[in-house]
Amino acid sequence: MPVVVTKDFVPVLIRTGGSTRVHKAVAPRFRVGDHVLVRNIHPEHHTRLPRYARGKRGIVEQDHGVFVFPDTSAHEQGEKPQHVYSVRFTARELWGPEAADRDTLRLDLWDDYLDLVV
Repeated sequence: MPVVVTKDFVPVLIRTGGSTRVHKAVAPRFRVGDHVLVRNIHPEHHTRLPRYARGKRGIVEQDHGVFVFPDTSAHEQGEKPQHVYSVRFTARELWGPEAADRDTLRLDLWDDYLDLVV
């Protein structure tokens, strides 16, 4: 049963955090150190996948565990629990050769946003 967030409940969420972590046995698709490619998808609905990361390559640095997939949850299509990974990108990978060569960015990305680079 979904939780209805009312204006009275917002302060509680802010104070305690509104985690979407789920405790379900879902096998991870990736491991720390894996090279991944962000899928170049363009859904017509809600997504937490930044456009600037689509089609870019990164390296998995951490597995945060299993969370509700917001792309399906936001449209009442189920939780679709899956792993969320911290993926490191070079600034040059994201923004081209003009970016500083030592700068990096980390994004937390769900399984469905990534493919393994082989």
